[in-house]
Amino acid sequence: MDTSLTLGLAALFVLLAVAIVGAFLLRRLSRRNASFRHLLELADRVEADLKSCRAKLKQAHAVMSMNPDLPAAGEQEAANAVDAGLRALLQHRLWIRDHAPTASQRELDAATQAMGQTRDRLRPLLQALGQAQDELDTAMREHIRQDSHL
Repeated sequence: MDTSLTLGLAALFVLLAVAIVGAFLLRRLSRRNASFRHLLELADRVEADLKSCRAKLKQAHAVMSMNPDLPAAGEQEAANAVDAGLRALLQHRLWIRDHAPTASQRELDAATQAMGQTRDRLRPLLQALGQAQDELDTAMREHIRQDSHL
């Protein structure tokens, strides 16, 4: 076989191997970037959920404070729970900032899964809080309507 043909085939195989390795690394980097972005998006959503919860709790307290017959029990505990959630989220964000760039794909996937589970646990609580807020608003309107007819 001709030497130049042998060198040409060897170069072709080397280029093919480099292309395959490059494609593999590019795919891995793309997956990693997607996981990182998804983790950040979930953290933003959890933060928005917690802040929404805080706002709804404040709104409920404002409505309840208009009527001294309604108890305000648990208000501080609920506010503390939301604050604790925000502090825990801050710890996750610090982990993301400090460790996510060098974390393995498995660690990123685990952090993303944990953040998703947190959001999944918050969702029904927020829905229940929204429903309770609607019921409280309805009860207050009814109470005000009754008072205005007396």
